Amino acid sequence: MSIAARIEQTLADAVDNARGPGCPPKLASALHYCVFPGGHRIRPQLCLAVAQACGDADPASADAAAAAIELLHCASLAHDDLPCFDDAALRRGKPSAHAEYGAPIAVLAGDALIVLAFQTLAGAACAPQRLAKLVSIVAAGVGAPHGIVAGQAWECESAVPLADYQRAKTGALFVAATAAGAAAAGADAAQWATLGAKLGEAYQVADDLRDVLCDEAELGKPIGQDAARFRPNAAAQLGVAGAKEHLAALLLSAIESIPPCPGAPELRALIQAQTAQFFPERPARAAA
Repeated sequence: MSIAARIEQTLADAVDNARGPGCPPKLASALHYCVFPGGHRIRPQLCLAVAQACGDADPASADAAAAAIELLHCASLAHDDLPCFDDAALRRGKPSAHAEYGAPIAVLAGDALIVLAFQTLAGAACAPQRLAKLVSIVAAGVGAPHGIVAGQAWECESAVPLADYQRAKTGALFVAATAAGAAAAGADAAQWATLGAKLGEAYQVADDLRDVLCDEAELGKPIGQDAARFRPNAAAQLGVAGAKEHLAALLLSAIESIPPCPGAPELRALIQAQTAQFFPERPARAAA
């Protein structure tokens, strides 16, 4: 089964369980709405790609970790779009969760997806020591002091350090993806943190470029949010050309950071192919 198929099957099974008999109908519908159809599934794909590069000794644990990370990402989007934060009416080319279901259900759906992520991990048939490691890795990518919750909290501060903001808001879940993939395969998770950190920062720089240079139809979400809400933006601080140079350097550094492993050549090729998406056509033309 392909990586993409493994991710979609595990996510479908998890969401179906959460929407079981007795679940309030609006919540059940919102849970599915927040997860399907997905975006590029970059984080879970990275998790499984690292697991495969390290030998994929425990596919069930890797699948659970990848699905948990994506469920947490989807939860963060539902919360991020709320009126108390970005008040975004569009996400992934369709109405955001609160625009479709109202803010109360969007909050509850996001909460339920967070719980579901850890339920999915708990259901993985793996050794207790490995499960504990995976839970710790994934939890660190979400909570305080450096997870995506902290990234959201930086937006509530009067001063927002760009590096700290990007590391928490985006990088933390990428680190969780690479570290969890390695841990699920029995490899040293700490050796894979740099790859996740570099790719997470690169993804955020690319997102900053899109926020400045693309339109809403291309992104499937509102544009100009950083400037409107006075948030750090790499393209605004470095200029378009400078941000593109920084992005290219981060991607090169990420690939060079891959630790020795059986599937290193294949992983390098996969990351090079997938990160080509980080350079959308319009920014490339604009900087030409």
